[in-house]
Amino acid sequence: MSRREKIESMLADDPTDNFLRYSLAMELRSEGANQKSLDLFEALMKDTPPFVQAFFMSAQLLVDIDEVDRARTHLRDGIDQAREQGDAHAAAEMSELLATLGEMGEL
Repeated sequence: MSRREKIESMLADDPTDNFLRYSLAMELRSEGANQKSLDLFEALMKDTPPFVQAFFMSAQLLVDIDEVDRARTHLRDGIDQAREQGDAHAAAEMSELLATLGEMGEL
């Protein structure tokens, strides 16, 4: 049984487990299933409360597939959410990535 299959099996028992959903998104990303991965990250971003790590990882994936403007939006939203949730470390990581993007992808 693959790691993805194990995660999916555990999710069948508890489909609301955010860490398992995040783990599945990460596994799908590593398999190259970018859209499925993004869909899961975006669902986590819409949860209440939003799953902060999903903003950062989705932004990284978006940069990898040359969707830099969308990545910036995810990072800005993620920074706001991280600050709201008191996660200064995540906010700093996302701020750093946002700063490194600079003018990348601008027309």
